[in-house]
Order: sequence, then C-alpha cells, then structure tokens
Amino acid sequence: MSRFCARLACHWASRAARADPSSEVAWDKPPAALTPIWQLAKLFADDRNRVLREAGIDAATLDLLSVLRRSGPPYVLSTREIAERTLVTAGAISQRLTRAERDGLVQRAPGATGRRTVQVKLTAEGHALIERSVDAVLGREATLVSGVSPHERTTLMELLDKLMTYVRRRTASESL
Repeated sequence: MSRFCARLACHWASRAARADPSSEVAWDKPPAALTPIWQLAKLFADDRNRVLREAGIDAATLDLLSVLRRSGPPYVLSTREIAERTLVTAGAISQRLTRAERDGLVQRAPGATGRRTVQVKLTAEGHALIERSVDAVLGREATLVSGVSPHERTTLMELLDKLMTYVRRRTASESL
C-alpha cells in the first residue's frame, strides 16, 4: 500500500470512532482498497487522452473506428451493428458518424436490405488513423503496466474481474 493510501486509511480509521456504531460501513476498509483504483483510473485516463491528442483522434472516434477495424475486411457495418458493438445510443452514433464522415474517415451508403439501413465503411484514411492510434495507445499502455510482472498482471486481472463481477451484480440488484 502506498504511503498516501496508508495515511488515508488511518485518517478514515480515526473517523470510524466518531461514526455511528450501528452503521455497517467500515470506514477504514473501502478507501484503502478503492483509492488506488480511483487514482490509477485518473492517471490512465489522462495519459490515454494525451496519447490520443498526439495521435490526432478523440476517444469517441477511436471507439467508432476500432469497431469498424475489428469487423475485418471490407470494414463495413450497419449503423445498428455499430451501436450494438459500442454500447452507445443511436443518436451518439449518428453524431460520431457525421464527424468521422466530414473528416474523411468513414463513408456512409444506403444498405441493400432497405431504405432505413445505412452501411458505414472505413476509408483508407480512417484505416491509417486507427492503425496509428491503436499502436500508440497499446504501446503506451504496455509501457505503463511493465512495472508489474506477467504473473502479477494475471493476478491483478483476476482480482479486478472478480471485483467487477461483484460490483456489477450488486449495483444491478440495488437499482431495481
């Protein structure tokens, strides 16, 4: 545990004495575990945004072009397929496509199955941009996690997956 996190845990523990004794909240435990996660999320997000800026792309465009790139040649998907694979609304997809089309990264065309179907194709310029961007992002992320061994990364991924599963289940049941 970092010195900062240890100090924070001590601070919360000292507050626990003043907390309501009937409360189920363990004031000394969650911050010690969650503070580094929040700090890492902020550090990773800020660094990724910097890398993306340097690559000339934003996160929304990266998401859009990545979905098209992962679809494989000929890099064409319907707007419905893009929305399903990005987990954003149809309105957000429309905005992303308008910007990307304006920038020459994608082309839209009517689909063969009906008037309302729109096919989106990754252009050569869009393909080049996504390749450069993904290389930059993945390279940087590999550098950032190189401070832990492959075995430690595997353990970390297993623990984070376990926590993610629990939190998703817990938050889904509490939102009903």
